[in-house]
Amino acid sequence: MNIKGIHHIAILTDDYLTSKRFYTEILGFEVLEETYRAERDSYKLDLGIAGRYQIELFSFPDFRERASYPEAKGLRHLAFSVPDVAAARAELLQKGVAVQEVRVDALTNKKFVFFTDPNGQPLELYED
Repeated sequence: MNIKGIHHIAILTDDYLTSKRFYTEILGFEVLEETYRAERDSYKLDLGIAGRYQIELFSFPDFRERASYPEAKGLRHLAFSVPDVAAARAELLQKGVAVQEVRVDALTNKKFVFFTDPNGQPLELYED
């Protein structure tokens, strides 16, 4: 096996328009492709950032809530790299997003902060 990287991350939403706005207008992801699949009554939105990474945002009418928060078994959170965590936090706050206080990673001495998307998906900004 020769894994070259992460191809995409899939996120399921119960409010497609709110999530689309959050990932594009607030976080700045670029819409790569948007598809409505009538047979599933579902949207699939391909989002990119810096031409390298992709999030697939799905809407399904039969979604289920996370089993627990945030320590459900499986994916714990997504982390996005930013040059200045404090500035990114301030921007999110200005856009009405609830964001935790900035912390420092004891292992790397880098700043990070947590917040959630409209679906409750835990997200992190990590200073790089």
